[in-house]
Amino acid sequence: MAEPAYRKLFRRTVGYPLEALGLVLGLGLFGLLPVDAASNLGGWLGRTFGPRLPVTRWARVNLRLAFPGKSETEIETVVRGMWDNLGRTAGEYPHLGRIAAPGSDRVELIDLDDSVPLQEKVRPGVLVSGHLANWEIMPVVAGRIGIDLAVVARIPNNPLVRPLVDRLRGVAGGRRIAKGAEGVKQAIAVLRGGATLGILADQKMNDGIEAEFFGRPAMTAAGPAQLALALDCPLVPARIERLGAARFRITFHPPLARPATGNRQRDVAALTAALNRLLEDWIGERPQEWLWLHRRWPRATYEDLDRPGV
Repeated sequence: MAEPAYRKLFRRTVGYPLEALGLVLGLGLFGLLPVDAASNLGGWLGRTFGPRLPVTRWARVNLRLAFPGKSETEIETVVRGMWDNLGRTAGEYPHLGRIAAPGSDRVELIDLDDSVPLQEKVRPGVLVSGHLANWEIMPVVAGRIGIDLAVVARIPNNPLVRPLVDRLRGVAGGRRIAKGAEGVKQAIAVLRGGATLGILADQKMNDGIEAEFFGRPAMTAAGPAQLALALDCPLVPARIERLGAARFRITFHPPLARPATGNRQRDVAALTAALNRLLEDWIGERPQEWLWLHRRWPRATYEDLDRPGV
């Protein structure tokens, strides 16, 4: 059903300006604080108010789907931790450059495959991760250690917010590629030019392929696997973990094995499934650091679920 015209008008004339004002004020406040204080304040705000928001019902439902053995108390603990992490991520946003500054000890880097220098291993290559811990730190760190990274990123719907988000993300340097058909062309050009493409591949992709995620079929982005196979470049998973207030560990895993059965469709499906399994492992170990607020599985999955208390 199409959105009524009056709602569109209200969103554009009232909703968008209010959202932009709130973002400017919030990030302005966080930016005035020391790094740790901004992270701690964001965490307190997140875990105090986030669990009460209506959107949190999706996190609770998703957690029941992913972890059917967890009690309601355990689920609420994860929900509170998720909001703590999201709040900290917001508080840290204005400080990304300082967190990953040269000489800073706030980001620990681990390369599990040091047979080849990381910068060479991913040039060209696809660096893939998920919405874990503070996922915005990855492009900043990549730029600091000499990786020529172009990141596939969603453009904010609010046109008043876009310039601010672009400016904040710009502390990493490099390039941003919008999702969509034009973005695919740019992504191919990046890899053919010998640079690195960064993709967060953990969200629902309606035009993707079906792959199992926490034991249930889920529409999943096939782009990382398709690009790696088509352009014969490595697919390198990178895990981000939160170690505390504005402190992180980034672990670069060995490139995923690329199937070569001669059937491209099957190879893409197999490589995508392998990536999903790795993401599952990461999320399962630290569920409070993942973004549980979106509908990751098909609508039918939610309709079939008994959702007590939601």
